[in-house]
Amino acid sequence: MDAYLDIETTGLSYQSSYITVIGIYLVNDYSSDLVQIVGDDITGDNLLKSVNGIKNLYTYNGSRFDLPFIHSSLGINLEAITAHRDLMYDCWRFNLKGGLKVVEQKLCIARKSAGITGWDAVLLWDRYIRYGDAKALHTLLKYNEEDVVNLKTLREKLEDFPFLD
Repeated sequence: MDAYLDIETTGLSYQSSYITVIGIYLVNDYSSDLVQIVGDDITGDNLLKSVNGIKNLYTYNGSRFDLPFIHSSLGINLEAITAHRDLMYDCWRFNLKGGLKVVEQKLCIARKSAGITGWDAVLLWDRYIRYGDAKALHTLLKYNEEDVVNLKTLREKLEDFPFLD
């Protein structure tokens, strides 16, 4: 089984920020499933249950951000559990530089949450926590869902990249 992972956080620092959402898109030959661990449910045990059976883990900039943040916050070293491939470095080999959203645009990968940024994800979580804004949480979760689902699309496009127009 393959998995595509992305986290949302309250900031960039492991010391002063925390994880708000862990999104995992699980894919095998026959089916796919989205797992989102949110807020107080973000524990090492819940993460380990969610990644059980994964053979390949894909991220974008996960080597430098997502996986170290998870390791620092939850004590889980995902690279010790499964093979990890950071698609950002694959993109760099094809001179596709920039964040995930920039690369998606270059490769014509559609996104319903176009215009929402990582900073917006921080603000959406804040609105949810401060004011109980369920719509903000819904928007954040849809944004995270698109991140992980689009990672699969990105990986597939990169496999065919030399043949793109």
